[in-house]
Amino acid sequence: MNDVSNAAEKPAATTTGALDGVRVIDLASVVMGPYATQILGDLGADVIKIEPPTGDSTRLTRPQRHPGMGALALNVNRNKRSVALDLKSDAGRAAALDLVRDADVLVTNMRPGALHRLGLDYESLAELNPKLVYCNAQGFRSDSDRADLAAYDEIVQASSGMADLMRRATGTPTYAPTILADKVCALTIAYAVLAALVHQRATGVGQQVEVPMTDTMLAFNLVEHLAGHTFEPPEGPIGFNRSMTPGHRAVSTKDGWACILPYTERDIRAFFTAAGRPDLADDPRFADATSRARHYGELYAEIENLAVERTTREWAEICSANSIPFAPVLELEDAEHDPYFTESGLLETVEHPTEGTYRRVNSPLRLSATPPTVRNDCPTLGQHTAEVLAELGRTPEQIAEITRTVPSTS
Repeated sequence: MNDVSNAAEKPAATTTGALDGVRVIDLASVVMGPYATQILGDLGADVIKIEPPTGDSTRLTRPQRHPGMGALALNVNRNKRSVALDLKSDAGRAAALDLVRDADVLVTNMRPGALHRLGLDYESLAELNPKLVYCNAQGFRSDSDRADLAAYDEIVQASSGMADLMRRATGTPTYAPTILADKVCALTIAYAVLAALVHQRATGVGQQVEVPMTDTMLAFNLVEHLAGHTFEPPEGPIGFNRSMTPGHRAVSTKDGWACILPYTERDIRAFFTAAGRPDLADDPRFADATSRARHYGELYAEIENLAVERTTREWAEICSANSIPFAPVLELEDAEHDPYFTESGLLETVEHPTEGTYRRVNSPLRLSATPPTVRNDCPTLGQHTAEVLAELGRTPEQIAEITRTVPSTS
């Protein structure tokens, strides 16, 4: 494991990276918006997270060592400054508007109705700051009759067809065991904002960017699963056959689990030959893409039957020698000790100023000239309120009035 580094010693005011000089207002909660703005922060943006006096709901998640500093909050809020404001109060809303006035980007997942009631809708803020890139992301399009419906990850997985894909593959419309919609949409927010920033830099003019989660996830799902319905009239059913076939899963080896994936005709011949089954190497069922499409289930069954005859290491050696795609199944607990992840710095053990020693998941991006950096770890609720309000020109008395409703997190 890497040596523990002291994150508290890294100066929070130092901003480096491709987005150096870009100010982002994070008016988002839970995972999707905060994860997107953390990515922008990793790339060098100055991210100011506006939270209600009770904090972002993510701060309530368990496990946690101290109130408001749950594991999930630590994983989506680094490289930010936390400002706690009551947006329903005149002073809190005025401070938020002052922050927006000089910002480059605002990201929010508040529902359209709430944004209009607070005067934080795009039209109002674009009048205040014409260069603002305003990104709103919610479950459904803002111009639809579902605009103000609550939408968590599971709702979006259901409404976008993801749960149906699980039904087609497993027989039950279950949810993916990860907050897939939140994280895919977070990545979509990040690249959409970057595109709008390029336009802003070229023209001096901002724009509204909307990321409706259900639409985003349906588009994501249909890349391969529109399949035969890509054509009109359809040339086949919905669903990407290779993924939908029973048996499309990791296989049990003599001592563990692995993904053994002979993909091409060459791979298949090499696999069955090395496995001691030359009779299957040139089996017409697997000889070309058209035949395989009809017999994927049988191909997977043959691989599964052979997999248990050797250890995971033995299969790794065979597949490596024959350039056959292969990977052992990583147990998540092992990631923190796997040299592949620790040597790259992706998983790093560091010291948090208030939470002590913890394991941080760093950015996986590798940019040669402007690498992502971690300048400060997840802040406590309202940690930077006084600092940021002072930058806005608020007096100590005004700051005290604005912050009096913020609970202590110590």
